[in-house]
Amino acid sequence: MTFEQVKKMEQENIMPTYGRFQVALEKGKGAAAYDCAGKKYIDFGSGIGVNSLGYCDDGWVKAVTEQAAKLQHISNLYYNPVQTELAEKLCRASGYSKVFFGNSGAEANECAIKLARKYSADKYSEERSEIVTLQNSFHGRTVTTLAATGQDAFHQYFLPLTSGFAYADAHSIESVKNAITDKTCAVMLEFIQGEGGVVPLDVEFVKQVRALCNEKDILLIADEVQTGVGRTGAFYCWQNYGVKPDLITSAKGLGGGLPIGACLCSEKLGAVMGSGMHGSTFGGNPVVCAGAIEVVDRVSDPAFLSEVREKGEFLRGELLSMPNVADVRGMGMMLGVALEHGSAKDAAAECVENGLLILTAKTVLRLLPPLTITYDEMKEGLAVLKKVLEGMK
Repeated sequence: MTFEQVKKMEQENIMPTYGRFQVALEKGKGAAAYDCAGKKYIDFGSGIGVNSLGYCDDGWVKAVTEQAAKLQHISNLYYNPVQTELAEKLCRASGYSKVFFGNSGAEANECAIKLARKYSADKYSEERSEIVTLQNSFHGRTVTTLAATGQDAFHQYFLPLTSGFAYADAHSIESVKNAITDKTCAVMLEFIQGEGGVVPLDVEFVKQVRALCNEKDILLIADEVQTGVGRTGAFYCWQNYGVKPDLITSAKGLGGGLPIGACLCSEKLGAVMGSGMHGSTFGGNPVVCAGAIEVVDRVSDPAFLSEVREKGEFLRGELLSMPNVADVRGMGMMLGVALEHGSAKDAAAECVENGLLILTAKTVLRLLPPLTITYDEMKEGLAVLKKVLEGMK
């Protein structure tokens, strides 16, 4: 089909919930995607951080197709050897004790919220159920994870949201202290606020939050949906901070392109949820788990993570040398580019026209390229971005 045919069919049949760029992608390999007319695009977004190994990676495709030909789905009423293998590898690589598998980051966050409340209800009372999150955060689009999200813009039209959340300033430990009451069971944060504009939290602030949680026996939950699985140059971002949460949530890059969510917990929380207290029809699907095993095996390799850090520093240096760039922030291959003038949204749209797929987050350009992107692919994409930024003077 042509682009116009695809666009017309989309408008006739799909709810208009996405502000789409004017391109229809048909295939891809590595960090390159191709549209219906065969035009090439270097991808600096990787499906919003999902295609961690790039498009159609040979090892990932082999793992997924072999599993699809063997067993595509079974109920979680039965043991699943592919799921259990992934669980063992993920727990070992992450440093956590137990995992629950769902289908998305929002589901992973829902699990973490339920687990925190159950732990506190068992140890204290059901009234100790409130969770403090941070202003400018993003935790998902379900009614509960919207409530956890500290951005009013996401709340509009969907009230009443789930109760039990309070919000604190992401840069003030005093604000966190003031938000905590005798009803608080957890603090939930992102080490880097991705949808909030690629804003890393201060290391000292995170350490203070951890100490406060320890003091008051409050759980610390880290939403690593976007920062996890190698994105920041560590397997999980908490390792960059030296602050280990009680719970972390994971999704996006974990499946390498197929939908998966994971909630990982420390040993003391491993038995909090009992049979029938939580579940998922599709969570831990064999085909998805086969792809995730390939991702975990490769991304958890220290040499691979070292390359991610090196590529991230290369990108940062090249971006800082470009015209119209005021600042570059983030870690590893999760970077935000603040412009001196002009709109990030307009710049991203012009990049697409010129063969580069790039994201935005609030007022910044956001880069989440495949972790396997080559230096030649990075240079090709950076050349397009530089041309666009020069034209915005």
